[in-house]
Amino acid sequence: MSESTNMQCDDALRLLAQYLDRELSDGEHADMERHLRTCRSCFSRAEFEQRLKGELAALSAAAVPSALQDRIRVLLDNTR
Repeated sequence: MSESTNMQCDDALRLLAQYLDRELSDGEHADMERHLRTCRSCFSRAEFEQRLKGELAALSAAAVPSALQDRIRVLLDNTR
């Protein structure tokens, strides 16, 4: 997206994961920032996705009981 092009919602949603992971080029990042400042719907979606990402990251830090790990391994082995 260039400075003179307004990002559309479909573009913003397509790039949202990369934006949240800080994987966009400087220009794309700036375009996304401008879009999120003016589009309440996309801003709300980005806010939700960021919170969800944080919650999932917190879950991965929790210890998984070995019995659960064993059950998951058995289920995975049975699907092969």
